[in-house]
Amino acid sequence: MITNEDVIVLLGRLAGGEWSAVEVTTAFYKRAVVAHQLVNCLTEIFVERALARAAELDNALKKTGKVVGPLHGLPISLKDQLCIKGLETTVGYASWIGKYAERNAVLVDILEACGAVPFVRSNVPQTLMWPETFNNIFGRTTNPYNRSATCGGSSGGEGALIALKGSPLGVGSDIGGSVRIPAALCGLYGLRPSYGRVPYGGALNSLEGQDSVLSVLGPMTSSISGLKTFMEAVIKAKPWLRDPLAVRKKWDEDEYLLKDRDNGRKLCFAIMWDDDVCIPHPPVIRALELVQAALTKVGHNVITWYPMEHKKLSNVTRNIWSSGSTEDFMVTTSEAGEPIISTMIPDGNQAAVAPFRPRKGGITAYQLWQVQKEEEIFASSTWNTGTTQHQGQERDGR
Repeated sequence: MITNEDVIVLLGRLAGGEWSAVEVTTAFYKRAVVAHQLVNCLTEIFVERALARAAELDNALKKTGKVVGPLHGLPISLKDQLCIKGLETTVGYASWIGKYAERNAVLVDILEACGAVPFVRSNVPQTLMWPETFNNIFGRTTNPYNRSATCGGSSGGEGALIALKGSPLGVGSDIGGSVRIPAALCGLYGLRPSYGRVPYGGALNSLEGQDSVLSVLGPMTSSISGLKTFMEAVIKAKPWLRDPLAVRKKWDEDEYLLKDRDNGRKLCFAIMWDDDVCIPHPPVIRALELVQAALTKVGHNVITWYPMEHKKLSNVTRNIWSSGSTEDFMVTTSEAGEPIISTMIPDGNQAAVAPFRPRKGGITAYQLWQVQKEEEIFASSTWNTGTTQHQGQERDGR
């Protein structure tokens, strides 16, 4: 019963004392263990620590009659990037086994201050830069609806875990789809926030130092209200006081409610049916048509979003990522002599190298500057072109 409820219901019953934090944490950790047996989604299970934290929260509520924070008693799962003091964080690299964190990532501290109960961490692909989830330490995570299929990546462990209701709310990361892909493949809601909205300080990553196209942390859950609850709690905790790169912008409920857009009564949405690179499969097109019909039915305006050199944009982005990624991966794996995974094909055929993997050798600093310059020129030109091409319509969603 407990694990079938969404975040809002759980928080309400925890705050009202109907369910204790120990009961809720116990229910989810048991279901998480079952989920792991089915799809191999976890890397760390720290139940004793979580139950001790939950008991502290129950005692605080009993003594004061007040919740510890907006996420009081809520179990939260974390992608194996977010450091927790005293635990290993491998990011799928064998060479990082045995390296224990000396302190929490900033987001972990904030979540605990908000009353949350971190209780498990979830699987990732080696290097993180994959849309699937497999590494040489923990193996492969599979799709909760079809174990012969992928759960997506790189936050695939989170996607599979939450879909099997082993966690009510999880944290993933996203640079090129790593929250959005597993959310789509596992039937969840996921959010890739703007850079710096959720603090990244103290988390581990690949391609550290590359700051043209940045990774972000974001929530994954089974409801839109769960996304809002997470973002509101984190932002109201003023993360910029703990992480200098976090954006200093307070939570604005009026903005969320679209007060400046007539409370969201009539919005303009743009749908891109085809990016001139990859044609969506029929089920995806059908889903977009259902969304278009639903939006139109309640009075919103839906326009077509025309692709603007998406192939070029993809190449620029890939060139930035590839500029030093081969060396980054080699330096990290060399400590343990671990081979760099070049394919996610289950039979291990390393000859079938994924086309988006980095080219060997990388590029020079000057060449990288030229790619970054191209990125700036492209952004400026497409912004102006887009305004003309889409008839100057201000869009509220895409």
